[in-house]
Amino acid sequence: MTHPRPPLYAPRGAVATSQPLAVAAGLAVLRRGGNAVDAALATASTLTVVQPPSNDIGGDLFAIVWDGERLHGLNASGRSPAGLTRDLVLARTDGRGAEPADALGGAQAVGPAMPARGWLPVTVPGVPAGWRDLHERFGSLPFADLLADAIGYAEQGHPVSTATAAAWSRAVAGHAGLTGPEYAEFGRVFAPDGRAPRAGERWRNPDAARTLRLIADSRAEEFYRGRIAAALTDHAARTGGLLTPADLETHASVWVDPVSVRYRDHEVWELPPNGQGLAALLALGILDGFDPADGSRWLHRQIEAVKAGFADAHAHVADPDHAPVPSGLLTPEHLARRRAAVTEAAADPVAGTPERGGTVYLCTADQSGMMVSLIQSTYLAFGSHVVLPGYGFALQNRGLGFRLEADHPNVVGPAKRPYHTIIPGFLTRQGAPVGPFGVMGGHMQPQGHVQLVSATVDADLDPQAALGAPRWYWHAGRSLLVEEELIAGPGGAALIADLRDRGHQVAVAPDSTVFGYGQAIWRRADGGYVVGSEPRGDGAAGGF
Repeated sequence: MTHPRPPLYAPRGAVATSQPLAVAAGLAVLRRGGNAVDAALATASTLTVVQPPSNDIGGDLFAIVWDGERLHGLNASGRSPAGLTRDLVLARTDGRGAEPADALGGAQAVGPAMPARGWLPVTVPGVPAGWRDLHERFGSLPFADLLADAIGYAEQGHPVSTATAAAWSRAVAGHAGLTGPEYAEFGRVFAPDGRAPRAGERWRNPDAARTLRLIADSRAEEFYRGRIAAALTDHAARTGGLLTPADLETHASVWVDPVSVRYRDHEVWELPPNGQGLAALLALGILDGFDPADGSRWLHRQIEAVKAGFADAHAHVADPDHAPVPSGLLTPEHLARRRAAVTEAAADPVAGTPERGGTVYLCTADQSGMMVSLIQSTYLAFGSHVVLPGYGFALQNRGLGFRLEADHPNVVGPAKRPYHTIIPGFLTRQGAPVGPFGVMGGHMQPQGHVQLVSATVDADLDPQAALGAPRWYWHAGRSLLVEEELIAGPGGAALIADLRDRGHQVAVAPDSTVFGYGQAIWRRADGGYVVGSEPRGDGAAGGF
């Protein structure tokens, strides 16, 4: 259910994310004279404590930074253990793999898949190194100071917010069927009374406070080469995991150049693979050749463009160190071919052949014009559900993004980064910065980017109105979920009837969680910022 909110106007700096206490942590840093990266790190570290179903210290991170002159991209995703092979996965799953996981959606969710829980989908966590690397290049305040609020909330406790409590409860219910020594610590940390904390209840995680303090004082060295690393690899060795000291010691973030497509008179920026940002860029590149004023046909074309973007991404996106993505994916020629393939009827997604050539999102901006788009996640709620004893954090299950087909570029293997769903976005206009944006939520993310960008550029909505606009969600085949408001609004019934006539199988979503949660900050031409935050959950924005 959408809820209209006014946008926030801030003259000097702003923070927007999915939990109010994390917004307050980032805003406090800006008020102390920190820059947008400092604020992003305070916000991100606090989110691991106040929104643990969605992200944790044991997850991955991606970021785009506008430094005042140009964009920088950070890929802080981890690689699989050196001992992880396709044969090992098949041996441990009786040769069948697991059932496809819904979170990936579309053309990705076909055939046997990686298991979603336990040690097999665990990859090296990139979050601690990502925090350190962002600070090393751009930070201004002392690194340890930026984690102070996160440590305080973990040590002293905090009241759990409403949307987080609901997600937590669903995850704890799902945990009940998991057995094995690797899962033993989960209940003690995240369900100490045999259940998830309720909204407003105070929850503490002193073990996480200890971990965050070690990361803060050592600039993450304790995580990859010290006490945390030793505990993590020992726990893996005792309970069936594959992580070794060498896997942690060799981890490194990668600075990358963001990639873009033109959309009208704007440029939309995403990070290159192994993330799925290409799916959003492909869809927007296709749509750039269509008229947004074309009534119900416009929504149909958005859906079909998203399908094409996903089909190409799922076919070609993998770890670029092992399987470089075809350079022709974003060329005008390939986009024109994909655009020409969009018909007047709903179609099943088919990958093109170019010529060779569960998550939290936050954004920050400061008085100097620096802006940050950052996303971090353990993937499905609480990731692998493997929690390190004595350290209070869950490990991600990003290996679920690998494929089991032997000839696929994203096939599971040793020391590889899997296909990633989390994608930060950034918008410019004729080279000038507009601002950071993101919509979290697995398979929803690229299509959320498409809908937010179109609402901003085509409909001239402010970021809050764009985030509050009714959404749609395509998952697979011709199935389409829509928000009730899309039908209830002016012309909604005729719009849905037209989509059904075109072959779309339209249904109203039973709740809003499938549509993701977004944030955006746009820089105003006359100075300051206008900010939007997700109205479907606990999203908040702060400025000064």
